[in-house]
Amino acid sequence: MSDHKETPRQLSLGAFLMGAGHHIAAWRDPAGAPQAALNFRNFVRAAQKAEAARFDLVFLADSASIREVESPSLELEERAVRFEPLTLLSALAAVTERIGLVGTASTTYNEPFNIARRFASLDRLSGGRAGWNLVTSSNPSDPGNFGQDALPDHAERYRRAHEFHEVVRGLWDSWDEGALLYDKAAGVLFDPQKLHPLNHAGEFYRVRGPLNVPPSPQGHPVVVQAGASDDGRETAARTAEAVFSAHQSFEEAAEFYGDVKERLSRYGRSRGSLKILPGVSPVVGRTEEEARQKFRSLQDRIDPVVGLALLRPIAGGVDLSAYPLDGPLPELPPTNAGKSRQKLLIDLARRKGLSIRELYLEIAGARGHWQLVGTPAQIADELEYFFRNEAADGFNIMPPQLDWGLDDFIELVVPELRRRGLFRSEYAGRTLRDHLGLARPVSRRASVRPVPTPAE
Repeated sequence: MSDHKETPRQLSLGAFLMGAGHHIAAWRDPAGAPQAALNFRNFVRAAQKAEAARFDLVFLADSASIREVESPSLELEERAVRFEPLTLLSALAAVTERIGLVGTASTTYNEPFNIARRFASLDRLSGGRAGWNLVTSSNPSDPGNFGQDALPDHAERYRRAHEFHEVVRGLWDSWDEGALLYDKAAGVLFDPQKLHPLNHAGEFYRVRGPLNVPPSPQGHPVVVQAGASDDGRETAARTAEAVFSAHQSFEEAAEFYGDVKERLSRYGRSRGSLKILPGVSPVVGRTEEEARQKFRSLQDRIDPVVGLALLRPIAGGVDLSAYPLDGPLPELPPTNAGKSRQKLLIDLARRKGLSIRELYLEIAGARGHWQLVGTPAQIADELEYFFRNEAADGFNIMPPQLDWGLDDFIELVVPELRRRGLFRSEYAGRTLRDHLGLARPVSRRASVRPVPTPAE
């Protein structure tokens, strides 16, 4: 009988870094760093704190435009000012050693070769810690920055994304293992039989290849996805290795988890090949009252005009300022932007009977993600329940205010998770794949040596 004991399943944790924090009024908190979204030391401190706590990764979202240029002061409160993610992550790679570095890049406003090269470069520079959050973009202000009049249709954006991913993945597979020889004596730099042009010609892209950045120690960057519509779920099952999701209840999270995991078999994938990490914004206090007071201190700083601006992306063109703030949410037309987020928030308002004001207050901290307010044990209870009951493989932590919010979670909740055997005390490896428990990808274009045919 073997004495081997299977390692207990443990959850993954990401630190979702957002300027001053995720709450819409975080920038007004007196404790926040000045000009937090442009303060590099602010990001360094957060990344190093998350790494010291043994988080799997830090994550940066992105948007390529300012939504309301006629009202820039309001847009600043919606975090329009931000660094380009790969530039910032490359800088953070130099001041961290183990934590994963995941950034967002759109398939609608980029070219596949550039994205493949940039993320492969970050992956090499960081020793195998990079991840690409693949998005199709839903911001209606983005097209004007790229010579377009409007967002492409939702279905077209996802068709483009599928082909975009295929091209990027093919480029990442340009080099076989051991292709680079650097044999000085023989004067041989690489084995040309192990370098593969792509020669892709599809509906949207024509790309020759090969990529001029060889693979990192983890093979290639981890692919992350965040859409929750039916198209988004299918894209996740087809392309993603981690999913950042948004849910308001256990039932929603469990349904999403089960559905996406079930779809993996269509693409010959196992359930363990994809990690699902719901976003959660925890406000932690040593007592319930302390936690509630911290949350109130942020809620009380929300200007109603900013609150309405939060709801604009789901409104489908309806001007909500024309309706009573304390009245119900009106019927809204379907949007061509974030369909799953619109449905999530409308369902939330209907289910809880929320007024327009109550809805923006409800989402001001986490923008439709899971908002938790409580003691370390209470928050650990909630996270454990989701994790143990097939609603999550881990969580993307969204500090409401970056300074004290991340500190509180690390200092109060992480030790509680460790006491329950749910989270690591030390890293087991050096790459992002090591942290997430993902296999090193096998190149789909690797040189195949002919196998002798058995004699008949």
